[in-house]
Amino acid sequence: MSVGSSNDVLYLADWRRQVSEMYADIRRNNNGNDAWCDFRAKRDQLFRFHSQTPLSEAQLETFNHVQYFDYNPELRVIGQVNTAVSSKTYELDLPEGLFRFKHFADVEFELGKRPLSLQLYWVQGYGGGLFLPFRDLSNGKTTYGGGRYLYDAIKGADLSQNTNEILLDFNFAYNPSCAYNDQWVCPLAPQENWLQVEIEAGEKAFGIDDLD
Repeated sequence: MSVGSSNDVLYLADWRRQVSEMYADIRRNNNGNDAWCDFRAKRDQLFRFHSQTPLSEAQLETFNHVQYFDYNPELRVIGQVNTAVSSKTYELDLPEGLFRFKHFADVEFELGKRPLSLQLYWVQGYGGGLFLPFRDLSNGKTTYGGGRYLYDAIKGADLSQNTNEILLDFNFAYNPSCAYNDQWVCPLAPQENWLQVEIEAGEKAFGIDDLD
């Protein structure tokens, strides 16, 4: 997101508030496809009209909607959180400063009876928060080559979790801002979070032909 003037700071705060409210609605109305359709409509509105949209003015001229795969309930699973891990801290220089996130747990789950695992991170600084980026075998084909996010608590992207479990609904997987144009620099999934399966759910690559 772009931050420059004092007004930009207020607009960014408003963007984060609206995103947080979208995810709060998902948690309250956790009814799969209906919640997903509502989420998509609200996100399209933000992209189209909000001053903090990740899209450039040129992109907005042709923007219709964010493209997604059809909702697939089989790609909505509960992961088991395992905190008995060896932690590691990652660092990335961003324009607004150093971004640090620490591996503090693994999330173990199954897709199609195949056992899988993702590392779960905690953002250090910025007030903290969960961060869950991932890559899969769809990247560079139907989805953004750098991977996607499921959780980013800094921006309010929080599906649902408790002490021992976390909801992984890949239908809500979304692109980092750098997927839209190269003015953005984003933290992407470390190699430990590269899944060796193809996840055809969630947001597609920006600009890909809409096959729906």
